[in-house]
Amino acid sequence: MDELGIAVVGAGDVARRDYLPELHRLAGRARLEMVCSRSADRAARVAADFGAARSSDDWRDALGDGIDVVVNLTPAPVHGEINLAAVRGGKHLYSEKPVARDRDEGRRIADAAGASGAVVVAAPSVMVFPQVRRAAELLASGLIGTVHSVRALGTSPPPPWAGYDSDPAPFFSADVGSLSDMGVYPLHAITGLLGPAVTVAAMSDRTMDGFTVAEGPYAGRRVAVESDDNWQVVLRLAGGALATVQSGSCIGQPLGPDLELNGELGTIALSLIEGSHPIRVFTPDRGWFEEPVAHIRPAGPDHVLGVEHLVDCIASGRTPIVSLDHALHVVDIRAAAAVSSRTRSFVDVDSDFSPTV
Repeated sequence: MDELGIAVVGAGDVARRDYLPELHRLAGRARLEMVCSRSADRAARVAADFGAARSSDDWRDALGDGIDVVVNLTPAPVHGEINLAAVRGGKHLYSEKPVARDRDEGRRIADAAGASGAVVVAAPSVMVFPQVRRAAELLASGLIGTVHSVRALGTSPPPPWAGYDSDPAPFFSADVGSLSDMGVYPLHAITGLLGPAVTVAAMSDRTMDGFTVAEGPYAGRRVAVESDDNWQVVLRLAGGALATVQSGSCIGQPLGPDLELNGELGTIALSLIEGSHPIRVFTPDRGWFEEPVAHIRPAGPDHVLGVEHLVDCIASGRTPIVSLDHALHVVDIRAAAAVSSRTRSFVDVDSDFSPTV
């Protein structure tokens, strides 16, 4: 297969810190062809920094000739519009989370992708992170027996964030918030490893009404917090296990781990962000021990594994593990959590999602 041409749409902090520096690993299979940003100067500068042939201040240019894959790293509120246009245009798609605002928008993207033949991978790509894949192998081996209870964290420190040089406002808009930003990591991991959620109960709160950006190009800007930033979510999974997820942007430094799977015979505990960290395992005969994880990126989340997975699926014709169906199931869980918190009730979730790990 010839190298696929990639257009990265969105040149903010996450793109420049986590994605673009790692795209060179796809050489021979895919190349960075275009960078799009709302700022023409930024698009040109970032394209030059990372070796893209073209740049643009209009994301619609990513739908043109020479582009096979759109990597959508724009702010969350505009994901749906760009994603739908990309797959309607026959472009394969990798989308940062959330892939859509709600189930209806997600179904329109799925229907359009089906009609055009576009392959879609929807972040977060935790199910292809090496530590999660190894945890899946350990679970399948029966090492810790049947899992009945799960504890998980998906948190970020309170804003303002040191070193973040993009506009943070979209993270705190009414239709995004901490559960959509960080809570989705454990929600994807839990449902990907153990199966879909069938019932959700949640409580949430808002701990601040806003904050002032302290540094960078947006220094001095007042950002309103329009969504709850403190969540406790309980899931009943189809297999019977119960899981609790703590999510928020009001927590300085939790002790961790991000995910703790408690089985009848032991425990598996791991980070969902740091792929270089070993998995910790407990069994009665060995006590606690560390299980090393083979990894490429020395620190931080290896998000480009999701783009690589998309490229591999395009080449092989395989169905993505990091699927649109999985992402839409998590969209449904988030919606159910919002209803549960507002109405103080249990909310059932209907899903035809089935893990493919």
